[in-house]
Amino acid sequence: MTANVTLASQYVSRGFRQTWGKPAIQGGFDYTHSSGLFAGTWLSTVSSKFIEGGTVEWDLYGGYGGSLGDLTYTGTVYYYVYPGARMEASATNYNYGEFVAALTYKWFTARYWLTYTPNYFGYDSQSLGIGNDKGSRGSGYLDLNTNIDLTHGFSLLLHYGWERVQNFSAYNWQDGKVAVSKTFDGGWTLTGAVTKAWGATNVYDHYTTGARDSAGNIAVSNPLRTTFFATLTKTF
Repeated sequence: MTANVTLASQYVSRGFRQTWGKPAIQGGFDYTHSSGLFAGTWLSTVSSKFIEGGTVEWDLYGGYGGSLGDLTYTGTVYYYVYPGARMEASATNYNYGEFVAALTYKWFTARYWLTYTPNYFGYDSQSLGIGNDKGSRGSGYLDLNTNIDLTHGFSLLLHYGWERVQNFSAYNWQDGKVAVSKTFDGGWTLTGAVTKAWGATNVYDHYTTGARDSAGNIAVSNPLRTTFFATLTKTF
């Protein structure tokens, strides 16, 4: 059993600034059995400017992993909950689930995340204002990562991702990240990262949930723009 707590200058996932450029607090618990079975939970603060009515992301997951020489494999089932979050115009919530298959060989990891719920992150014909009856089950995210040990506790992460939103290709995107981490005695890790994403179209360029900023104006931004963020994690 392990636990972790993170302070982040902001929360960026799959290239999206989910706290709208503001800091986040995150944490979770993980249990791993000697048989290879594992389960865990993780939470992060989010912004209502990115997720309508949302303040928290809560992840629940479990799966199985093993190894064959230098090759490590895992299969995981995730379910993401956004308590209180809802797209009022379409009465759609953001909750969704994914299957994840992962293979790691030495310093390279490839994952594929496949949506098994009717919708991925609320994408459906109602929420997008499209006159049909389609959901986004079957959406997929290709997640490629290279981890390079730089010695003396430093490591370099290079990431590329590509999301395909089933039935709504205009909302597809790609993202990239470069991160450098330093581990310290006592379970501390400090990370600095630069991330950038590219939409297949311009639908994310002026993103809004209708939430207002501190001046009372509708908050509008591009959540995919180039961003630097830092995290400090303590593992127990």
